[in-house]
Amino acid sequence: MKYLKLSVLMLSSAFLMNCGGKEEKKKSFSYDTETETPAAKSETTVAPDTATAADGVVEVMLHGDDKMTFNLKEIKVKSGQKVKLTLMHTGKMPKNVMGHNFVLLNKGVDLSTFASKAASAADHDYVPEGSEDVIVYTKLLGGGESDVIEFDAPEAGTYDFLCSFPGHYALMKGKFIVE
Repeated sequence: MKYLKLSVLMLSSAFLMNCGGKEEKKKSFSYDTETETPAAKSETTVAPDTATAADGVVEVMLHGDDKMTFNLKEIKVKSGQKVKLTLMHTGKMPKNVMGHNFVLLNKGVDLSTFASKAASAADHDYVPEGSEDVIVYTKLLGGGESDVIEFDAPEAGTYDFLCSFPGHYALMKGKFIVE
């Protein structure tokens, strides 16, 4: 009987150690420009793919992959801050099959409506030419490619960003929060 209880206890402990204790990590960040350190929002905040250079430029590393995902769902910066965003396509598929870009939209732009317009703009990297809906965007990338854009963060508010390759915006989108 003693050995049965010990066996049950050991199996229960092993089960609990294997099934519990794993916390899902959020893919968002906040950067405190006064202390030049990532601001801890909660225990589940992941260290961002960002840094603030000595000149005050916030450098953001955004990755898109062959599974149609961005590594960040939320980016936070300060109004007027210079942002250097690097988009890296970490997948292997060519851009005509699994192209990715980063498009930052003005406040209030409907994602579905914009994505519908963008789908017909293949000749312009799926960004409608001359659109007033767009603040800034990268070129369309295939696997292994990257593009860097620099811009000043707009006025305070919440903006949407997305990949405008046809059908990707449903999964590849996030919030660009300007404080």
